[in-house]
Amino acid sequence: MIDKIHHIGIAVRSLDEALEFYRDTFGLHLHAQDTIEDQGVKAALLTIGQSEIELLEPTRPDSAVGRFLERKGEGLHHICFQTPDVDGELEALKQKGVELVDQHPRRGIAGMICFLHPKASKGVLVELATPID
Repeated sequence: MIDKIHHIGIAVRSLDEALEFYRDTFGLHLHAQDTIEDQGVKAALLTIGQSEIELLEPTRPDSAVGRFLERKGEGLHHICFQTPDVDGELEALKQKGVELVDQHPRRGIAGMICFLHPKASKGVLVELATPID
């Protein structure tokens, strides 16, 4: 069951410059910031109402976000839906034959996460997340 849109992911070349815009121009609250080594990104979550914006700067050119920036440039990268049970959602999607990026949930800045392949969702990279308190 999907509860809400958790966040929209935006690929950026410079996290600091993007933070200047979203935090300083719009006044969004910086909720979390971290480097996620296994994903090759520096990430920041900014709160906007009941949702968030995630800014993603690659730490290496061969990361998924690095390759995305090379192909498409800065901009909308993915949409993340919040679910109370990312494990259960992932299993249900496997049963339905949905093409996935992740076969098992993994830890991300938004909690336990997994990605669906864009081929499964009409070209949109979809992430599912269960926040961890």
